Amino acid sequence: MQVSQLPVDPGPAGWNRLLPDPAPPIPLEGSYTADWLIIGAGFAGLAAAHRLSKLVPDERIIVLDAVRVGDGPAGRNSGFMIDLPHDLTSDDYGGALEVDLAQAEDNRRGISHAAEMARDYGLSEEAFVMSGKINGAATAKGMAHNASFARHLAAMGEPYEMFDAVQMRDITGSEYYQSGLFTPGNAMIQPAMFVRGVAAGLQQNRVSIHEMSPVTALEHKGDWIATTPKGQVSAPKVILAVNGHLGSFGYLPRRLMHVFTYASMTNALSLEETTRLGGHRHWGLTPADPMGTTVRRISGTGGDRIIIRNRFTFDPSMEVSAARIERVARDHDRAFKARFPMLKSTRMEYRWGGRLCLSRNNVQVVGELDQGLYSACCQNGLGTAKGTLAGGLAAELAMGITSPALSRALAAEQPTRLPPEPIARLGANFYLKLQERRAGAEL
Repeated sequence: MQVSQLPVDPGPAGWNRLLPDPAPPIPLEGSYTADWLIIGAGFAGLAAAHRLSKLVPDERIIVLDAVRVGDGPAGRNSGFMIDLPHDLTSDDYGGALEVDLAQAEDNRRGISHAAEMARDYGLSEEAFVMSGKINGAATAKGMAHNASFARHLAAMGEPYEMFDAVQMRDITGSEYYQSGLFTPGNAMIQPAMFVRGVAAGLQQNRVSIHEMSPVTALEHKGDWIATTPKGQVSAPKVILAVNGHLGSFGYLPRRLMHVFTYASMTNALSLEETTRLGGHRHWGLTPADPMGTTVRRISGTGGDRIIIRNRFTFDPSMEVSAARIERVARDHDRAFKARFPMLKSTRMEYRWGGRLCLSRNNVQVVGELDQGLYSACCQNGLGTAKGTLAGGLAAELAMGITSPALSRALAAEQPTRLPPEPIARLGANFYLKLQERRAGAEL
């Protein structure tokens, strides 16, 4: 099959720009045979490679990626590895109790796998740390969402702590938030540092990773043969870890929702700015309303910075324009100024968009698509944890290893079919705009 579309990522991946320049890429050139081929070097692909490197250390594993590691979607998220239910279509992230208990168990399996990779490859706490996170509420409606979610957490038997406005100001330096809901099981990562560190560790363990090597065709001729602009790989087993681009390989047409979200990162704050801001040097805050603004403060490689993430758009083309980034930038600047009026002279250094893949019924696509061809896709807006989970599960499925998490993944329904165009695009974007408007000052 010919691959119908290659990835296009808008704007510079700010997290990656904070790091030293990597070594030049090694694109695939020539013909190779391998025991395993993994397409995609994001969270899912790297997790699959890591699991296989442990299970079959003597077999040859090749990973192909269309861009540089850390420049694709894995390097464009906000760096939250969330253990608890995180349904972006709900009012407060929660859903049915039994489903959410299983979701938390699965998310924690993904986070545990990420922690294992961090240990195996000697990653720093800047790259991966178990820190917890806060749901920040700026309005009475947001506080009601947090109270509802807290009741749901209590029913799940999950620990949490409520923060008042004074505690929120002490943490964030901002008077914008009226309250917060802290949960301890979240990991925070520097996403580009994490994936680049894992990729480097895998390469030291005999896994071959070829960047700037987009797969343009994939065909089954006894073995699977993947073609890139300058080479080919033949392997009996292939793991597709391409998230929304699963459709570009011809699978599940009209069943995957392609959504972009957007982020801006400040320049490095000066000593005078950090003094005026106050607060803690490291914290992560998701909005009480899922359509609100995520905020994170970091301090480390690249200096002391603040990251703002908000706005969602449904884009079946899987591409957005530079003009879209500029329009969204105005929303980011408004959200930043409302929260940090003491930082009037602070400017945004990097702005970017990142692709999400969702299904209408909130299911992942983990399974065997064809003989020897496995998928680890559709992370439903939680790519760090669910992507890592999916990659590990796909590798175990291909090895014949069973687990309750894999059984749940295999028992899931197919993603629900989308309405025809332009109904899907118009309807989804109308819904997103309506939900953002309802979020009010949480956005």
